[in-house]
Amino acid sequence: MPGPKDLDPSTSPRALLGAELRHARIKAGLTQDELGEPLFVSGSYIGQMESGTRRILPEHAVRLDEVLGTDDFFTRNCKASNKSRYPDHFAEAAEAEAVAETIKEYAPQLIPGLLQTEAYARAVFRAYRPTAAEGVIDELVEARLDRSRLLTDPTKPLLWAVLDEAMLRRQVGGPGVMAEALRHVADLARRHRVIVQVLPFDAGAHAAQEGALKLMTFPDAPPLVYLQGPGAGQLEDDPATVTRHQLTYDLIGASALSPERSLALLESVAEDYAYEDEQP
Repeated sequence: MPGPKDLDPSTSPRALLGAELRHARIKAGLTQDELGEPLFVSGSYIGQMESGTRRILPEHAVRLDEVLGTDDFFTRNCKASNKSRYPDHFAEAAEAEAVAETIKEYAPQLIPGLLQTEAYARAVFRAYRPTAAEGVIDELVEARLDRSRLLTDPTKPLLWAVLDEAMLRRQVGGPGVMAEALRHVADLARRHRVIVQVLPFDAGAHAAQEGALKLMTFPDAPPLVYLQGPGAGQLEDDPATVTRHQLTYDLIGASALSPERSLALLESVAEDYAYEDEQP
């Protein structure tokens, strides 16, 4: 397991809490595996909490205070570090995504959040919440666009997305919105900022038919996989589970079109939508 990395406590409350956890663990003379045992988590999970990749959950904070003799330090402070603008089921994944070195994602129905335009994101959230106040939708869209700012760095994270053809054909927000959204993805691919493949309908049955998945690797922590369903999500660090889904991703990548053919298809479908949008 990689050794702990020095953190900059000014980066976030979670970084500060992770640094304090590492300090308290070392002071107590415990390894990450040894501290994980009374919490019923792996040593890698402890390492992810220390690196700020994963949040310290309230139930873990209570147990940490007991094991490490830190009074109620972690219990008091984990609430502030866990504040998030994202839904509970996605908050940990979004925060891990922000510090990931590589992100590999399979998207069966929707353009991945990091690649969405404002209009596309707004149409998605309005479909999810048809009766929500406009201000609520505005906040959700703003949070999603903030996530996409990860891609303003020219080199990291490495983002590799496999998009199901169903995602291209499903109209979200109408033809004009789709034309803009697909052109945005194609532009990112053409500028070599992301790698994009399309899994075509004629690929038939494939390894990821059960739903979306996101694989993330980190410079100082073990890899994670995020599995998502309707209104639910699960972040896994179990090595066997991660390895299984890495194979799943490799298999769908092998069945998908090449990046060059995928880009051509994206641009062709975008042109079709643009033409449709121009019709009276």
